[in-house]
Amino acid sequence: MKMEASSLLFLSLSLLYFSFFPYPILSAKCNPDDKRVLLSIKESLNNPYILASWKASSDCCDWYCVQCDRTTNRIRSLTIFSGELSGQIPAAVGDLPYLEMLEFRKLSNLTGQIPASISKLNRLKVVRLSWTNLSGPIPSFFSQLKNLTFLDLSFNDLSGSIPSSLSQLPNLDALHLDRNKLTGEIPDSFGKFAGKTPDLFLSHNQLSGQIPKSLGDLNFTVIDLSRNKLKGDASMLFGFSKSLQRIDLSRNVLTFDLTSVKFPTSLTSLDLSHNKIAGSLPANLAGLNLQLLNVSYNRLCGEIPQEGKLQSFDYTSYFHNRCLCGSPLPSCK
Repeated sequence: MKMEASSLLFLSLSLLYFSFFPYPILSAKCNPDDKRVLLSIKESLNNPYILASWKASSDCCDWYCVQCDRTTNRIRSLTIFSGELSGQIPAAVGDLPYLEMLEFRKLSNLTGQIPASISKLNRLKVVRLSWTNLSGPIPSFFSQLKNLTFLDLSFNDLSGSIPSSLSQLPNLDALHLDRNKLTGEIPDSFGKFAGKTPDLFLSHNQLSGQIPKSLGDLNFTVIDLSRNKLKGDASMLFGFSKSLQRIDLSRNVLTFDLTSVKFPTSLTSLDLSHNKIAGSLPANLAGLNLQLLNVSYNRLCGEIPQEGKLQSFDYTSYFHNRCLCGSPLPSCK
């Protein structure tokens, strides 16, 4: 009975303690410095509704748009996607030293330039600042962030030339600079990336000049240079031994001869439309497992190879050439 009474007494005292001090064994995981920085970011953005969960009274590891590292409890990810938000990217983002992923995306009222403070975030692996109204030049400091695997600055109003130093990023898997207002030439250094060859997206800009011959030394998987003002040769991007899967060079002023180009067997998507490309369609094009093909609006001649999948594409893939003929176009005379 004494043992039972002692147990009941302990239970009663425990319940009384918990009623006055709820959750005594739980403590906030969030690092106080990170929390202070995040609240500063929220204030700089005029306390948008998308950040309503960011309250001083709660644990920042539980807030929307952020993730904490499970071991250190430091903020490792800040991803603000869509929502009503206006202003500029706060400089305070550079005061989250453990950040590995930074995303401001689909925020049409986000303006200003990319802040220099991001250069302090040497742990960054993914940067996605896209579908906003960010303007100004692409900062060269991105080349200092050696852990970057993915850099997406697409769908903005960025201007000026492409920093040649971006080729110094040794771990880059993909580089998206498409749909901006970039000018000048493609840097020759882009044929000498420090590490792996990234998927390269430079379309919908105002890039001019020739495609650097050095790009032919690389083995791209995906490359999109469409809708620019590029001229001259692009045949160096192809080759039997390459692993190229998708390439879009459409809507430039390219003038090379297609006749002797050797296409890799890995190619599944080829768009050369709206250029000034001459010659004929190489026979090995028929042996490819193409899902997309467009060579329209060029200066091609000769018969379309009559085997493989080339006849599975309709006439719009071939029309408006100088003297291209054969199914699905009218027969050759």
